[in-house]
Amino acid sequence: MGRLAGIHLFRGLEIDLPLYEARSNWRRFEPEEVLVDFDELSTDVYFLLSGEVRVLMRTASGKEIILNEMRPGEVFGELAALDGIKRSANVSALTRGEACVMPALVFKELLFSNRAVAERLFCLMASRLRELNAKFMEQTVLDLRHRLYSELLRLSVPRGDKGIERVITPPPFHHIVAARIGCRREQITREFTMLTQEGLIERTRGALVLRQPDVLKARVAEALRTDH
Repeated sequence: MGRLAGIHLFRGLEIDLPLYEARSNWRRFEPEEVLVDFDELSTDVYFLLSGEVRVLMRTASGKEIILNEMRPGEVFGELAALDGIKRSANVSALTRGEACVMPALVFKELLFSNRAVAERLFCLMASRLRELNAKFMEQTVLDLRHRLYSELLRLSVPRGDKGIERVITPPPFHHIVAARIGCRREQITREFTMLTQEGLIERTRGALVLRQPDVLKARVAEALRTDH
C-alpha cells in the first residue's frame, strides 16, 4: 500500500504508491520549523504524515494573516508544483511531525496518470477557493464582531452526538484568532468577554464551547442581509 495510503488524496485508491515514494524524500520537523517560506522557488509537494502545520501570509509591513492549519493526511505546496511560480505563503510547524516531500515532476506524473487523484485534487482546490472567497466577502462586508462569530463557527465541531453546542479544541489563543480575521488581540479579548457575559461561549478545561451556535449563525446571516 505504501506510507502515503492514509493521505486523503489517495485513500481507498488502487495506486502503486511505493513507486512514487521511492522517488520522494521524507522530512521530520520540529515545532516552529519553517517548511515552506514566502517567495521560495521550490516546487516540491508536501504530504503531511504526522504533526500539524500552520499556513499564513505576511504583508509588506510584517502583519501576518493565518489562512489555515493542517493535520495529518493533508497536502500543501501543490500550486507551485503545477505552475512553477514562487511560493505564495509560509508553512511552519506547530508540532513535531513528518512529511513526504515529493518533487513536482513525480507529483505531476502521479496526478496525470491517475484520474481519480486528479479529480480529488481539483475538488480540494475548489473547496479551498470557495473558503477563501467566503473569507474575502466577510472581510469586505462584515464588521469585526461578525467576522469573529463566523470564524468561531468555522473552527468548531459539534459537541457530542446530540445537542446544539459546538466546541473548539484546544481553545484558540486570542492573538491567533486576531491573526485569522485581521484585527488586534485586545479587540478579540473584549469580544470574548461580551460573548461570555451573554452566555454564548464558555471556556472549559481544554476547550472553548459555543453554547448557542445558532444565535451566532443568525447574527452573521442578519449582518450579511443588512450589509453594514
